[in-house]
Amino acid sequence: MSMEELKQDDQILSKLKQTCSDLNNLLQLSFNVETSLSEIEDKFNVMQENLSIASRRIAPLQSLSIANKALDTKINRAISPALSLLESFKLSESLQRKLLELSSKLANEKSFNKRVEKLIKYVDTVDDLNEAINSISRECEPAIQKLQEVVEFLSRTKATDQFRMHRLRETLITLKALCETEVDAMRFDGLLDDALLNLQDEYESLLNKMRHRNFIEAKSDDDDDDDHDDVVAAADMVSTDLGSEVEIEVLTRISETLAANDCLDICIDIFVKIRYKRAAKALMRLNPEYLKTYSLEEIDEMEWASLENAISLWIQHFELAIKNVFVSEKKLCCQVLGTIMDGVIWPECFVKIADKIMAVFFRFGEGVARSKKEPQKLFKLLDMFGSLEKLKPEFSEIFAGEAGADICSRFRELEKLLVHSSTKVFFELGLQIEANQDVLPPQDGSVPKLVRYAINYLKYLLTDAYSATMIRVLRTEQIWKAGVLSTPKTDENLLKDAMFNIVDAIRRNVESKKLRYKDKVLPHVFVMNTYWYIYMRTRSTELGKLIGDQYMKKTYKIVAEESAYSYQKQAWGPLVRMLDKEELKRVDKDGLTAMIRGKMEAFTKGFDDITQRHKSFYHIPDADLREQMREATMKLVVPAYTEFLNNFASSLHVKSYPSPEYIEDTLNQMFEVVDHHKSSGKSSLRQRQMRDPSDGSKSLSGEQSRRRKDFRRSKTSAIDT
Repeated sequence: MSMEELKQDDQILSKLKQTCSDLNNLLQLSFNVETSLSEIEDKFNVMQENLSIASRRIAPLQSLSIANKALDTKINRAISPALSLLESFKLSESLQRKLLELSSKLANEKSFNKRVEKLIKYVDTVDDLNEAINSISRECEPAIQKLQEVVEFLSRTKATDQFRMHRLRETLITLKALCETEVDAMRFDGLLDDALLNLQDEYESLLNKMRHRNFIEAKSDDDDDDDHDDVVAAADMVSTDLGSEVEIEVLTRISETLAANDCLDICIDIFVKIRYKRAAKALMRLNPEYLKTYSLEEIDEMEWASLENAISLWIQHFELAIKNVFVSEKKLCCQVLGTIMDGVIWPECFVKIADKIMAVFFRFGEGVARSKKEPQKLFKLLDMFGSLEKLKPEFSEIFAGEAGADICSRFRELEKLLVHSSTKVFFELGLQIEANQDVLPPQDGSVPKLVRYAINYLKYLLTDAYSATMIRVLRTEQIWKAGVLSTPKTDENLLKDAMFNIVDAIRRNVESKKLRYKDKVLPHVFVMNTYWYIYMRTRSTELGKLIGDQYMKKTYKIVAEESAYSYQKQAWGPLVRMLDKEELKRVDKDGLTAMIRGKMEAFTKGFDDITQRHKSFYHIPDADLREQMREATMKLVVPAYTEFLNNFASSLHVKSYPSPEYIEDTLNQMFEVVDHHKSSGKSSLRQRQMRDPSDGSKSLSGEQSRRRKDFRRSKTSAIDT
């Protein structure tokens, strides 16, 4: 073995010895630790025994601590609502004192603007007081419930003495009684109730002060009692705000406050009552006494002038009510009540205000529409219908929605009544003309009142004021009868057919009446006068153009000319034939003179007779026609007479017979025409002719306008005998 190997073995042995020593030390240390742990275990056992003894001794204190913590929690939970309730009571008392103070200041304030400002503060205080009382009402029950839990807990745990338990129970009973009686008293019998009553009075007062102020007062020309009627110009029919912004704000706040305090019904009643009264008073300033007459019997008994004036006023007042009064009332209603119940309630309130007033207007309009169907009423019925048609868009907008459905329905019913009444009046005019055939014609052959009335009636109906409305009425009636799907006539044909029926009824009436004359000349005078009148009054007018110029010439002008020729033939032909010279050729000289004198005497007698009949029975009212007849008669009679007189002057005592000048003057006098040399008289005739509407001119003179006005206002139905 080498040295190196020996050294390595020594090193290994040395390490092993060292390791053995370390193991011995470790074993000794482990023994010492084990000994220490045994001692510690003994100590822990002693401590555990001591802790067990201590635990057994402090267990009751631990239960008491837990109970105290639970009690503390219960008390804290009961105290918080109670403290909040006490704060609400304090706030309520403070607000009540403030309310009394504001009420006193409000009662003594004279300035309107300052009073309104204080009223806003008053409303704010009422709202705050109401909220405080509501807060008290909400907090009472939680406070009672929590206090009840504390009492029950203490009773169950016996955590306090009997004295404290008794006080707690008394407190609980007092709080319950307070919540059951005092809170309701504060709400319904205290200052809050008084304040709400004051607000209702202020609400009514403010609403009553809001008046319709844009009415123009003027004297009415139609007032026979020298009273004053309020009239409103069309330009002034503009709605205005009834109150200032501050007044609207106050009314809105009061409305909300009353609604929040279960006084909504009272609020609505006050609003509707006062605003209806104000709207009605505004319209009563127009003095609508005619609205008191609405039954059929009363309207039928009214004089036409009074009824016509009443209808004109109705149209004006109805338009004013819609455009001015109700627009303003609706706006006020929306401003004041629009925030209540999400805006559902105010349309109904507005309709309640308008309903009674509208009912009065509708009642009169329906009465007029249902009254007797007299011809002169047509124009007023058309005026009423036209007015409603113009107002329909605004009316539908004002009374839009479910609340105004009934009023809109009645509006439509009134329009239907007016359409039916207008068409019935118009078509019955033709029937009345037909039924008038049995009435005797004018004894002088002049134009019958019926013809004059009917022609002017139709001409006036075709003016710009009524033609469009009449077409709409006829169109509406046609659609109702034939249905919407029917093929409608054009406006021109619709109106033409209606007018033609009336004109043709007039023609048949004239043809029937001419047969009732016993005199041979009068039928020709009658037809000549009447047909000439019809043609001249319709020439170059809307009526003539609508019926057709060719038809009017053929049916009336030519027939009038033929009747004029027949008149000449029947009236003057026999007289002229008395001067026929053919008979004289067959007589010898001895009988010639006697026959000449006989013819002259017969002519003179016949001439006197016929001129007398003209003055008494034959009347030609039209100046132009009368002039034409005069000229034709002159040409027929005077030359024949002059020639006969000159030819046989030797056989006659000329001075014993009328001169040609006398015949001419007599004819002039008979036809009411002065001597040709007096040009002023001729000019006067022409001037009258130019002023007469028969010239077809569309311009109206003062006289013609007066006649048309009289025509409209005439009570006479012109269907009389």
